[in-house]
Amino acid sequence: MTEYDRPVTEDELHAYVDGELPDDRKEAVAAWLAMHPDDAGIVAAWQAQAESIRMRYGAAAHEAIPERLQLERILAGDMVAARPRGRRMMGMAAAAVFAAFVAGGGVGWMAHGATVTKTSAFDAITADALDAYRLYVVEVRHPVEVPGSEQAHLRQWLSKRVGYELSIPDLSSLGLKLVGGRLLPGPAGDAAAFYMYEGASGERYTIYCAKAAQPETALRFKGGERDAAIAWVDNKVSYVVSGPSDRDKLETVAKNVYDQVDKGGAKKS
Repeated sequence: MTEYDRPVTEDELHAYVDGELPDDRKEAVAAWLAMHPDDAGIVAAWQAQAESIRMRYGAAAHEAIPERLQLERILAGDMVAARPRGRRMMGMAAAAVFAAFVAGGGVGWMAHGATVTKTSAFDAITADALDAYRLYVVEVRHPVEVPGSEQAHLRQWLSKRVGYELSIPDLSSLGLKLVGGRLLPGPAGDAAAFYMYEGASGERYTIYCAKAAQPETALRFKGGERDAAIAWVDNKVSYVVSGPSDRDKLETVAKNVYDQVDKGGAKKS
């Protein structure tokens, strides 16, 4: 049995994402992914999440660890006098380990579903959607996995992967053309759908859809200097519309998406 005949394991896929795969297996895994689109989609989702984690936390990995937090000192017992604060010291040690973890090759496994923030699930999904927007909106050649010209296939594929029937809003009345879409990691290890639209002047808007615990919420705005998002939950599905920080235009786009989603709904498949 050659390297190309041996099945690819999940551990090897993680190693591929982390850049830790042995040289003699790299070509075999790449060939496997070319022939197995489902696995390729999963790997692409892990890579996107890994990049988001690096963008959000990577800077901390390059900061010098304060002497009082250096793991060697903590484990060596240099802080014996601080024993009454043992739990606090353990927390400091964990923080130091986390910084080393981000700097190292553990990001791929982290992307497999671990959560590192203590924000609400709704806020976390909004943050993930904005991260995806920032990551892909600047792409010229590969902003999506499936182009908008294959809309029927895109809807069917993403609906199957996320586990409920999706609709792809038509935003042509707003001068926005569907660029296409891709599969992304969602909360709690679930999958998320991601659509991208582009206007005549090159501005881009995205829609991020993922399962939610709560049945419904009102529309909520989250703004920044360069980009913003409007998010809501309908029928236990979170929708996040992201785009440039022009709130009026973003609200118009989000309202249009909301009306179309409300009519079409999301049904479990």
